[in-house]
Amino acid sequence: MITRREFLDTLAVTAAGAAVSSSAKSYAQIVGANDRVNFAVIGLNSRAYAHLSSLKANEKTAHITHVCDVDTKILDRFAGRAETSLGYKPASDKDFRKVLASKDVDAITIATPDHWHAPMAIAGLEAGKHVYVEKPCSHNPAEGAMLVAARDKYKKLVQMGSQQRSSPHTIEIIGKIKEGVIGLPYYAKAWYSNTRKSIGIGKEVPVPSTLDWDLWQGPAPRKPYKDNYHPYNWHWFWHWGTGETLNNGTHEVDVCRWALGVDFPKHVSSSGGRYHFKDDWQFYDTLITSFEYEDKMLSWEGKCCQGMKFYNRDRGSAIMGTTGTVVVDRGGYEIYDLKGTKTSEFKAQKAAASADLVGADSMTDLHFANFIAGIQKGEKLHAPIEVGNVAVTMLQLSNVAWKLNRGLSLNTANGKVLNDPEAMKYWDREYEKGWAPKV
Repeated sequence: MITRREFLDTLAVTAAGAAVSSSAKSYAQIVGANDRVNFAVIGLNSRAYAHLSSLKANEKTAHITHVCDVDTKILDRFAGRAETSLGYKPASDKDFRKVLASKDVDAITIATPDHWHAPMAIAGLEAGKHVYVEKPCSHNPAEGAMLVAARDKYKKLVQMGSQQRSSPHTIEIIGKIKEGVIGLPYYAKAWYSNTRKSIGIGKEVPVPSTLDWDLWQGPAPRKPYKDNYHPYNWHWFWHWGTGETLNNGTHEVDVCRWALGVDFPKHVSSSGGRYHFKDDWQFYDTLITSFEYEDKMLSWEGKCCQGMKFYNRDRGSAIMGTTGTVVVDRGGYEIYDLKGTKTSEFKAQKAAASADLVGADSMTDLHFANFIAGIQKGEKLHAPIEVGNVAVTMLQLSNVAWKLNRGLSLNTANGKVLNDPEAMKYWDREYEKGWAPKV
């Protein structure tokens, strides 16, 4: 096994001697090629198809040179779809380290399991690439802080996949909130409802022949393979995932934080449990979290297995103020007066449902367009890593509060837990030897 350190030590040599793929050769002949950012898409299950769709939508300024996944079955399926969609064939590889060694790649997109997000992003920055990383940007708070530091050190751009930050109607309504459309906003509620099924009780089985299980685990300490981990249910195991709170709550909590104009809270508390099924799922299926500020409050309610909607929406954010309320989601917004009477609304295109694991939409197209414009023109990013990481860290700490069954007092400057050494043990994690990310 090649460790992260060994990889980085040999990166320059590998890059100098890397063979140029046939797709890269043909790329140089494409009209306007020099005006495009070369992308590698890494981690090709579900959400990566939205990356493909959005890079296709931005084909005047973006080109995909590489696609990468540790499972050759998933890799081959995605590569076929990419060739059909794009009209050309990106190079394929199962090892992201070879992709980072390629001089043809300007930027990477990361849609891998959560435990890989920050380590891969940091390695990408060190290799001189710009990074688009899906939420959550890290597996634990320490990684998020390291990723911000790596961005500062290597002077490349990092955009987190909080695509609602690029939604025109969301930008519009946040502007109206700041202008006083509901008076002084002081309470925001975020929610998500889905009807996920049980993941059952996993059995230890041989690793599928198509999967590089060692590379899939990467920075995480090694565990035997079970039949209910891959390709999606890793979300529900602490070792690799971060639960529904980070899987989906990141989006809505980020919108609420944006609307309220707040960063780290002074206190976080969570309650909930795994109620719907009895299986290997290690997180809650139902969680209510409260984030307290000096003069404002933000709450998150996640329901993985119970699809009851709020405000006739399966996900969204409600921002309440001294003169009214705004309800906003990916499909539009509504404005209510203080008594709950609707006074105005805006409907955008149909939003993706909670059950949609891909989530390809115009917001993602615009979020990638913003990222590309940041690279090419210096345009200000809508979700730069230091912004995205705040909501991620808050929600990771809500997981810690739930796990320890007690509230946590936080340093509002950096999010660190105050006067609770046991809770601070969850600020970081244990890594497989040789794979710990460093800046």
